[in-house]
Amino acid sequence: MNKLGVSFFLICAMLFPACSHAQGKFDRYFIDKTMRIDFFHIGNAEEEMATLDQVYEQGIWAGSLQNLIDPFDNGRYYAKIYDLDSGELIFSKGFDSYFGEYKTTSKALNGEKRTYHETALVPYPKNKIKFVLEVRNKKNELHPFFSQEVDPASVDVKKDPLAKAVKVYELRKNGNPHNKVDVAIIVEGYSLQEEEKLQKDFQRFTEVFFSHEPYKSYASRFNIYGVFKPSEESGCDEPRMGVFKNTAIRATFNSLGSERYLLTEDNRSLRDVAAHVPYDALYIMVNHKRYGGGGIYNLYCTFTADNQWYKYLFLHEFGHSFAGLGDEYYTSSVAYNDFYPRGIEPTEPNITALLDPDNLKWKELVSPGINIPTPWEKDAFDEMDLAYQKIRTEINDKIAELKRANASPEEIAEKELESEQLSKNHAEKVDAYLAKSAYFAKIGAFEGAGYSSQGLYRPMLDCLMFTKGDKPFCKVCEMAVIRVIEYYSE
Repeated sequence: MNKLGVSFFLICAMLFPACSHAQGKFDRYFIDKTMRIDFFHIGNAEEEMATLDQVYEQGIWAGSLQNLIDPFDNGRYYAKIYDLDSGELIFSKGFDSYFGEYKTTSKALNGEKRTYHETALVPYPKNKIKFVLEVRNKKNELHPFFSQEVDPASVDVKKDPLAKAVKVYELRKNGNPHNKVDVAIIVEGYSLQEEEKLQKDFQRFTEVFFSHEPYKSYASRFNIYGVFKPSEESGCDEPRMGVFKNTAIRATFNSLGSERYLLTEDNRSLRDVAAHVPYDALYIMVNHKRYGGGGIYNLYCTFTADNQWYKYLFLHEFGHSFAGLGDEYYTSSVAYNDFYPRGIEPTEPNITALLDPDNLKWKELVSPGINIPTPWEKDAFDEMDLAYQKIRTEINDKIAELKRANASPEEIAEKELESEQLSKNHAEKVDAYLAKSAYFAKIGAFEGAGYSSQGLYRPMLDCLMFTKGDKPFCKVCEMAVIRVIEYYSE
């Protein structure tokens, strides 16, 4: 076990009375069930609101019985519940949302309003609560934009039995959900006839997960479930290709207009399937060979099962959704505008605006004697990577054109192979280039991160959150993941 893990347990041991008090707080305010609060999130870049949809009583609470107040100060939103009588804050959790990403797009900036269905999971309260949603302003300060009283004893709380056409696999079971990280892998685009492939994919990705640090060292802290609702058809929607499929949770490429961004807006169907197991974190495994995925903090992450970069997608996207890590790349096209406002420190633990170099958020890990900011061979890297992005876009546009025109399978397959080979060759070139740097494996503050070439900095030259490949988290990202594992598993 690493030093951070040892320190955590020593502190907890010294503070055992406080831990007991926290357990007592759960018993005082909650019962061991889950309250699922569904709501609609509505608006555009300038305004947003929420309306309550439905409240459910569901299975046992998956989270810790001791850690009830989120300490991470991460995410653009917070869900909070207060005991109505005393006004005491009794639970909180930071998160990002599909709407939160939408409001940075050109459509939202032009005033177009959209509605997204979202969910907050909280331990089931014994008494009436005030449910509050908070959002960060442009200075990253939280303020409430929605609140409503919720009565857990109301006849309006739904207690419907779960659908029977869902199968659960216990892929790794290490103990009580209250002191384990419970991860549910939700199946998308697998037909009933593909269950054998599904089982092999479950096994493959469970092995990938526990072969990567820090999950390998913390393997005993996890329960992993596979949840299978058969789809009528294999795959998922590809709107630019003119391909649409009837699937369990309606995942689709081209989310927010980005050709490789793979998400679902059918939150209700997703939550109905996921409710068959206790979960702290959600994967969505999509039965597709094309490169695609996405990860939104404390919402879910998606990945395609059969692309050559399946390991990278599986681990990179979970870094977003589980630990709130930011993307460290900055040359790829994205749908966002001003995702990280200039002059404001991002909440993500692995990205900084470096507003106060003497108090860098990961200063305890900085390599001795290194300059902050840290110089690196950025100009040549940018030239190389931007040239690749241009060619990649042209090839992908051609593939979409061929599919829309119902070209022969052979012609489409040839162009897809060209795209995959280009990606592989470029990744190898990037790895070789970065490895030659005098600052490789050093921890500092390297400019270029968070979709921005200037003004944002990452901790190390390379990382699983920066470039594709079978590679580790940087040390800053790894420590952030460990903190979240320990929070859920205490």
